Amino acid sequence: MTSTDDVPCTDSAASAAAAPSTAAPLLTSHAIPRIARLHRAAAGRLLRRVGLHPGQEFLMMLLWDQGPQRQAELIKTLELDASTVTRMVQRLEQAGLVARTPDPVDGRAMRVEATGPGHALRADVERVWRELEEQTVAGLDDGERREFARLLARVEGNLCRASATAAR
Repeated sequence: MTSTDDVPCTDSAASAAAAPSTAAPLLTSHAIPRIARLHRAAAGRLLRRVGLHPGQEFLMMLLWDQGPQRQAELIKTLELDASTVTRMVQRLEQAGLVARTPDPVDGRAMRVEATGPGHALRADVERVWRELEEQTVAGLDDGERREFARLLARVEGNLCRASATAAR
């Protein structure tokens, strides 16, 4: 099994040509998972420099922006399963970046908060994200970057509406 950092790259034309026959005419639906894997691998390489794994920075961002959170709220906000968030919090706690304490309102719940070293990591994560953004949209001018972001938001909206419809 390869790590998320070992995602093979091919040129776009070759990837489209190598698509399974069922996916070949569906360029967007074939490209999105490939791009997502490559983006996650790039994020992984950059985040490793600051001692994080992909996904952990999102949890830290929530704590930086919103302060201490119940672990159940982190699970809901991150839209991940409980075991994934629990492992993530445990690893961040072992690294000294977060601390867990019983919630003062409900002692059965755990509250997670960034520690001093966790807060100190913020500038590094912001730098990593700027670098990831630059790698991701390199070669696009400002107008193209805005248009790309607009189109991605539209695709996300389409998928959210389809998900909501399917859930009914």
